[in-house]
Amino acid sequence: MITAAMPKEKNSHILQTIRSYGKGLMGFIRSRVKSEEDAEDIIQDVWYQLSAIVNSEPIEQTGAWLYRVAKNKIIDKHKKKKEVLYEDSFNGEDEDVSDIRAMLLTEAKTPETEFIRNLFWEQLFRALNELPEEQKQVFIWQELDHMSFQDIAENTGANIQTLVSRKRYAVLHLRKRLKQLYKELNDY
Repeated sequence: MITAAMPKEKNSHILQTIRSYGKGLMGFIRSRVKSEEDAEDIIQDVWYQLSAIVNSEPIEQTGAWLYRVAKNKIIDKHKKKKEVLYEDSFNGEDEDVSDIRAMLLTEAKTPETEFIRNLFWEQLFRALNELPEEQKQVFIWQELDHMSFQDIAENTGANIQTLVSRKRYAVLHLRKRLKQLYKELNDY
């Protein structure tokens, strides 16, 4: 009796989780990998890991767990293929940027990683505050809030191409402003 109901409950829970988190999680992944194929591979890995763990141990915060697994899969893919994450932000100009990026995305909490994270976020927000409000806001919505251009366009009434252009100008400014920080951290 219990064994017959468990697979049905498990499948129902997994399907409900996919419905609830699928779109947002896929957007999160897409914004951090180079290709659609990589994003699809990662989301499949996340769902597979969920299906493997759903009955073996309880997941208290499903959303947080899913995003943590996705982030770890992205880091793994980055390490395997030496892909450039946030390709729009850094354009692969410097191989050492990947080391800093990996340190920013790692879950390890050492004094060094915490110092670098804090320094990075402080410098990023200083640079963002130098931008015109429209460029700053599009960058924040896209990269930090993981909103799609379509969602931003619906919320603001702005044309998607205008939003893409604003983000591009923001990225160019941030790349220029943060380049010195990357050099200093590489020498660190």
